[in-house]
Amino acid sequence: MQTKNPFVSLSGLAIASAILLAACATPAAPAPAAPAASAPTPAPAATEAPKATEAPAATPAATEAPKATEAPAATSGKTKLTMWYHGAGNDVEKKILTQIIDDFNASQDKYVVERQDFPQKSYNDSVVAAALAKTLPDIIDMDGPVMPNWAWSGYLAPLDLKPGSLDKFLPGAIGKWQDKVYSVGLWDAACAIVTRKSILSDNKIRIPTLDKPWTLDEFDAALVTLQKTGKYQFPLDLGMAWTGEWYPYAFSPFLQSFGGDIIDRKTYLTADNVLNGPEAVKFGSWWQSLFTRKLAPGTSQAGTDRDTGFSDGKYAMQWNGNWAALDSIKKFGDDVLFLPAPDFGKGPKIGASSWQFGVSSASPNKEGGYAFIQFAIQDKYLAAFSDGIGLIPATSSAAQLTKNYAKGGSMAVFFDLSAKQALIRPPTPAYLSAAKTFEKVLADIANGADVQKTLDTAVDEINKDIVANKGYGFK
Repeated sequence: MQTKNPFVSLSGLAIASAILLAACATPAAPAPAAPAASAPTPAPAATEAPKATEAPAATPAATEAPKATEAPAATSGKTKLTMWYHGAGNDVEKKILTQIIDDFNASQDKYVVERQDFPQKSYNDSVVAAALAKTLPDIIDMDGPVMPNWAWSGYLAPLDLKPGSLDKFLPGAIGKWQDKVYSVGLWDAACAIVTRKSILSDNKIRIPTLDKPWTLDEFDAALVTLQKTGKYQFPLDLGMAWTGEWYPYAFSPFLQSFGGDIIDRKTYLTADNVLNGPEAVKFGSWWQSLFTRKLAPGTSQAGTDRDTGFSDGKYAMQWNGNWAALDSIKKFGDDVLFLPAPDFGKGPKIGASSWQFGVSSASPNKEGGYAFIQFAIQDKYLAAFSDGIGLIPATSSAAQLTKNYAKGGSMAVFFDLSAKQALIRPPTPAYLSAAKTFEKVLADIANGADVQKTLDTAVDEINKDIVANKGYGFK
């Protein structure tokens, strides 16, 4: 059985809370309310099928933050550092984090970290309420794409780590905004084309490599060839049943490989010519053709088909993340393949960035927060998270300490994919609003909407939001 989408509960609450937070925290014109969204789940081992949930309404200043489960407090004369953590329901991840905290507390005599655990569905609501009430903790964890909005809003302090500390980190695990590092992740995630050697060899389809991925023509021809066998309901499963942050994380790299983007990364002040230019239109036309030619299931795909369709033989290929890799390995053994993204013309791209740690700008104990993060990024802890929750360790040296990502490991290819193909989502506060626009655009085009008109409308929406927020700090 395929492990379910770890992004399913990220975007809904993150988008709504981050935009609301920004609107209340800056003198810029208020950002528009976030539309209803599905909320992605940060836990890599989700137990429920993805569901669309409505984004929360604005949280007034007097609103009490959702209750947290407080970890046992340490008793000492040390300075207390408060930490908020989103994964109250993820026992494995929580156990590893507890060990890091215990080790840090015992390693020095100045600080003691006390953690509060929040249900992941209410975590971003809690941050919003605390920001409005000026009661943010010292240390905050956050999803990577949310960070620029919170940094712009003034709720995060740039990290002050030892020089060279992040030199060997995967780019996706480093949270930067306007050339400053605000957050660091202890793991990352990557997507690949999942298929089987026997499927490709039986159909005389070349197995692509990192150095020589499929071109657009090769990829398209492979899908048509597999469709003609008549053995599969669809040759490719993109995961259209998943919504929310999955769309920009998984699919915007295709657009970027065509040469377009969600927002112009040269200025971050417009989406014009990158989301509706010739390259984007070419992408949109190809994207729509996947569904009109019945090469992939569309937006009406059932969640159960997404979860088990590849393992059940309904799909010849699947676009999925490393969090689902072990299930495929267990099912197909050495026959399974994890292939790089195709090169659609401007180089192959995949998404990057997961949950990360940062320090509140309101913290009176920033040095302690920096010290904790410095301690937590040791290879042994990065490896522990990887072995515990299956995601990609943030450094190559940590990868060698793991079972699955060490050289020759069954999932080592994902580290290479992250190192060579990963591109973070646009690091701008505007991303949170633009991501929802992008999700709607791809769904509409998949359902037959006019490509150029749909992209033009999306550009207008994104640009309007940027103007309303006075450029989100960019000039």
